[in-house]
Amino acid sequence: MRTAPTCPRCFGPLHEPNVWSSSWRCAAHGDVLPFQPPHRPSQAALDALCEAARVPVWLPWPLPTGWLVTGFAEVGDERTGARASVVALTGPSITHGPADMLIVAEEPGIGLGAAYAGLPGPDPGAGFDAGPPHAKIDVRGHPTALWCAGPGVPDDRAVYVGEALGNWLWTVAWPAEAGCFIALADLSLRDLRDQDQAVDPPFGAFSPRLDGPRLDGDVR
Repeated sequence: MRTAPTCPRCFGPLHEPNVWSSSWRCAAHGDVLPFQPPHRPSQAALDALCEAARVPVWLPWPLPTGWLVTGFAEVGDERTGARASVVALTGPSITHGPADMLIVAEEPGIGLGAAYAGLPGPDPGAGFDAGPPHAKIDVRGHPTALWCAGPGVPDDRAVYVGEALGNWLWTVAWPAEAGCFIALADLSLRDLRDQDQAVDPPFGAFSPRLDGPRLDGDVR
């Protein structure tokens, strides 16, 4: 697992702030907020993310049968707070083997959801929501529309994107067949920052998907 912050748009190295600039800078994408090293799944890591987050921290609850929470990630620093949050899940696939899913909430322009999706980003792009939605899920008690992202998404994953609470909501699932899980399952997302919630998520092994996919679809 990486120990230094990286670019949320390409997972490449960053130049740290210095006496001339307070910004983190990527050689390819300019000034960005830093993508912090992902956190292994634990209640302490979840609590820290919820405390720092300025965007929702989404979790399907109740979790579908057999699914586990497998890590967290964020974009931002102590000065900015977490301006993007990621919750990783792993569970049974509809085909042979396990499936992985990342749920990303981010402010416009951050670019993390597009990077996980294998798109240049930073946002879904004009016209992504043309036509009827491809899926609807419950978000804090409200039906929320999601559209399949693309073209350009690698064949190994399924990506849905929409908007919730003024922020982008991305779901990125591997393998691509796991997209049926998003489209067909009766998912209900909770924002774990909300108070007075009786949520005790089960944790599993750390998901390497959090470290960022290359555009060829391989995990770093």
